[in-house]
Amino acid sequence: MLNGVKRWITNAGVSEFYTVMAVTDAEKRAKGISAFVVEKSDEGVSFGAPEKKLGIKGSPTREVYLDNVRIPADRMIGAEGTGFETAMKTLDHTRVTIAAQAVGVAQGALDYALGYAKERQQFGKPIADFQGLQFLLADMGMKVEAARQMTYAAAGRSERGDADLTFFGAAAKCFASDVAMEVTTNAVQVLGGYGYTREYPVERMMRDAKITQIYEGTNQVQRIVMARQLLSGVQSEL
Repeated sequence: MLNGVKRWITNAGVSEFYTVMAVTDAEKRAKGISAFVVEKSDEGVSFGAPEKKLGIKGSPTREVYLDNVRIPADRMIGAEGTGFETAMKTLDHTRVTIAAQAVGVAQGALDYALGYAKERQQFGKPIADFQGLQFLLADMGMKVEAARQMTYAAAGRSERGDADLTFFGAAAKCFASDVAMEVTTNAVQVLGGYGYTREYPVERMMRDAKITQIYEGTNQVQRIVMARQLLSGVQSEL
């Protein structure tokens, strides 16, 4: 029987199935956590109101409430006590998808900023002709490409199940999301006052980018993960 509340659940109330980590043996701590499949239709499952978020507003986020939800034994994922291990292994792969999301947002912002810079006239010529702006655009492009290559490196390890995936998944997610936040903010700067309005897409890109630094583990957590991997020697050469 499951009882509890989980916050910040993507697609809560929309998805038909939910993976729930629950304590089955409190004395064993992490090894006393098991994973279960919970269905939306199970008695005792309910949802909170949609969160009013800064960005990614097209993705619903709500709380999930479990009130004496009875789960049959065949709904357990894997063996009892392996839930925490399952969750950690899953994060190694899903962090790569957040890195990809961040790269996509950053690339979109860069593309729009480049187009705008070539069209916007100031002092009789496109603002793209000014060296100060060129330096900004160059840094944006360089960092987007670095984030893309790191994401590819992590994705390859995810496909192969390499031993150093934990490091690369965390590194790609952390680096790409930091780049996405920086590049989208700079794209707003390139557009100036227009960038601050909803008539242009870069303000939305900036808001959407922020969540990539937070979910699937904050970037502070990613740095802890990376440091532990480095200290344990589990990392190959690029």
